Amino acid sequence: MNGHRPREATIPKARLDAITDGIFAFAMTLLVLDLRLPDGFNPASGGELVAALRDLQGQYLAYIISYYVLGLRWLAQVSERGVPEMVSGSYARWVLIYLFFITSIPFSTMVVGRYEPLPAATWVYAANMILSALCSVRLAYLADGERDAAGHRDRPELATLIASALLSVVLSFIVPAHAMWAYLLNIWPYLARFRRRRKASA
Repeated sequence: MNGHRPREATIPKARLDAITDGIFAFAMTLLVLDLRLPDGFNPASGGELVAALRDLQGQYLAYIISYYVLGLRWLAQVSERGVPEMVSGSYARWVLIYLFFITSIPFSTMVVGRYEPLPAATWVYAANMILSALCSVRLAYLADGERDAAGHRDRPELATLIASALLSVVLSFIVPAHAMWAYLLNIWPYLARFRRRRKASA
């Protein structure tokens, strides 16, 4: 016994990237499966079909928001630079916790899409968004430690996601049928960045 603490096991980042890509692809695919017309629906006219499709607008809005959020979170993951090929067990565990909330997004999307007028449905979705965003913040800080550097590229976007989720909860008490529109705030950081790039290139 030499008194030294055993080194924490390290894990190949490539293996984590593989499971991350697979889970994101699966979750993004599952989202669309809840967009379906009622079983046995046989429209007698184009008007009936259009009316039925219009009834899906709540589900379709939830689908668009979730697909957009998942796409942005995946892009943030793959754009992490400088993380070594071998990462700590702590980093790997947080990746798995983060992916748990990612796999829950299709379910929370289904809940809010089907039961949008009920405030509790908005709360389930908001909780999923906030917890996944907080896990992403934790991962970003752990990634900074893995590469001994600081990189805060997607922190404003995560703050906006959390803020929009909290706003949706507030709106669910006032106008529950429109609470999901709060997530449109997530477009703002990218519009602001686009504007800055245009000014810089002008």
